[in-house]
Amino acid sequence: MKRLPLLNLAAVAGVVAAVALIGVKNVQGDTTHEILNVSYDPTRELYGQLNAKFVAQYQQETGVRLQIQQSHGGSSRQARAVLSGEKQADVVTLGLYSDVDALRKHGLIADDWAERLPHHSQPYYSTIVFVVRKGNPKHLHDWPDLIGPGVEVVTPDPRTSGNGKLSALAAWGAVTTRGGSTAAARDYLRSLYQHTQRLDAGARGAATAFAIEKVGDVQLAWENEALREVADARDELEIVYPPVSILAEPYVAWVDVNVERHRSERYARAYLEFLFSDTAQRMIAQAGYRPYKPEIAAQFSATLPPIKLFPVTAIARDWDDANHTFFDENGILDTVYRPADGVADSPITRTRDRG
Repeated sequence: MKRLPLLNLAAVAGVVAAVALIGVKNVQGDTTHEILNVSYDPTRELYGQLNAKFVAQYQQETGVRLQIQQSHGGSSRQARAVLSGEKQADVVTLGLYSDVDALRKHGLIADDWAERLPHHSQPYYSTIVFVVRKGNPKHLHDWPDLIGPGVEVVTPDPRTSGNGKLSALAAWGAVTTRGGSTAAARDYLRSLYQHTQRLDAGARGAATAFAIEKVGDVQLAWENEALREVADARDELEIVYPPVSILAEPYVAWVDVNVERHRSERYARAYLEFLFSDTAQRMIAQAGYRPYKPEIAAQFSATLPPIKLFPVTAIARDWDDANHTFFDENGILDTVYRPADGVADSPITRTRDRG
């Protein structure tokens, strides 16, 4: 049998290797990798814009095609959906520290999750403001005004919504951080919920009730949601900044258990790191969120004006303490608004079992 020359065998092997490499490259090029971002209620528009920018930039830099799926709802309810496995989040971008840290407590993310990204894993911050009808006909400028005669308040349910929790804590702190007693704060919070028409499960539901369904005189809203509503309302609504409100600090993390299962950690990590870039920080500010970089925040001071903000530690030891004190069964929220108070079917009672 005639043997092929050694040179010819080498050439054949080279051609086979080249064809194989081309095939692998084509397969990789045709593959779209996917990650799921489970976020809180009003961030739909923000992440829609950020996702498009990130996937285009990431493909240009790495050649890898990504698709980012989004899920939105009340922050605490979203955290429970990730814990139960209902939503297989690769990343979470939730409204409260406690909602993300709940995943750590159940072993889904690492103990040091908050230190894996810049600025303690907080790419932006926000607060709770008032949205009122054009001209502010009820003259609502400060927290005490919300319990005046005939004022109807719209706010989400604190048991399912980060917006709802922050609104309750902002109302409480508006009393105690200005010298009021805890008894006075309790009385104020009771009065505030007596003026509340309904408690939707999340911020977007409350916004729809107020802006579209015309329910209530004032809505307690995330600042970014308020800016969006006013822009969309065509001169029917306006924002009121109270003299003091709570510092709202959304957090982000990749979910270790899920990214290991999906083999998606490098994509999830790159996605969240992008949120801290100058490009993303400007987009965040344009969407009505306060970027963590002060030099970029200063460029948007006209739309994001200075406001006195107090942290959760001004009214509790930390978020665990705040949740236990205010929102656990028989906590402050239950004591200020119960069916036993004469409200036979209060909104809080109706939504508890749906949470």
